Amino acid sequence: MSTVVLESTLTCPECGHIKTETMPTNACQWFYECEQCRAVLKPQPGDCCVYCSYGSVPCPPVQEHSRQKGCCS
Repeated sequence: MSTVVLESTLTCPECGHIKTETMPTNACQWFYECEQCRAVLKPQPGDCCVYCSYGSVPCPPVQEHSRQKGCCS
């Protein structure tokens, strides 16, 4: 059994700003506001949350189960 990583580094696709955040384990994060350019990030089609789309590590439920199941199923 592998360890779930709770920190992911988000990269804003608009301005390239990078920030490491702690991911929630009890909810999907569908929106994230970039602190530099204020762009509101949303998941890309096929992804369940902003961490799966823009993070260095997918969200905890996807790490545990799979990308097919997602984090909100």
